Amino acid sequence: MTRIAVLGGGVMGEALIVGLQRRLTPAPQIVVAEKRADRAAELADRFGVTVAGAAAAVVAADVVIIVVKPQDIRSVVAEIAANVADGALIISIAAGITTSSIELVIPQANVVRAMPNTPARLELGVTGISAGANCGGAALAHAEQLLASVGTVISVPEALQDAITAVSGSGPAYVFFLAEAMMAGAKVVGLSAEDARGAVVQTLLGAAKLLETSGDEPAALRGMVTSPGGTTAAAIAVLQERQVLESFVAAIEAARDRSRELSES
Repeated sequence: MTRIAVLGGGVMGEALIVGLQRRLTPAPQIVVAEKRADRAAELADRFGVTVAGAAAAVVAADVVIIVVKPQDIRSVVAEIAANVADGALIISIAAGITTSSIELVIPQANVVRAMPNTPARLELGVTGISAGANCGGAALAHAEQLLASVGTVISVPEALQDAITAVSGSGPAYVFFLAEAMMAGAKVVGLSAEDARGAVVQTLLGAAKLLETSGDEPAALRGMVTSPGGTTAAAIAVLQERQVLESFVAAIEAARDRSRELSES
């Protein structure tokens, strides 16, 4: 049975704990390190996992999943380095942190870089995954299997990790921003807050399902809704005039660039 150490008990750490327990790994095989004592106690109580300090958590672990903020990962890696077993799998989930920077400190491990997104909490996430230079094929396959417990896994060269982080890692925030804007508009035109939320949420769900199942391009699906001279055409004209599409492209580029900056800092 695979023994897993999860270092970091925030939103993403919890999502991974839930997904792993549902699909692959019973609670007794999971050890969590979380520096906030109250949060650590909460995770132990809710999920039945063992709680320990980071250095102790990794001693017997076959897999170490590091789910901390980018500014904290270097200190965490230094803390655990001597205790990581030869051949262990390390999955680093921190924007902008390269596998090579971890391999320098923990050369005995198979290092994988990954970036899930928050719908992983519902097993509907997307995770971009990249193998480090020293990572074997079996270790990468194991990482893909583990991360598939919380959604879809997309394998990319590490040079594209900043890009997939910008698209799917940050992507839920873009969708929530769109929902926020649509709800605001719904209220302006007279809908109640309750009706605005219901209409927007179901519209987003339905549109996403249609995009998934139809095989059509987004522009083609948009065209099916946009009759010349109609209400949708009037709305799209405003969005195009205000360069909303171009703004989204610029936003994704900005997220990619920030991820690159984090790797260089």
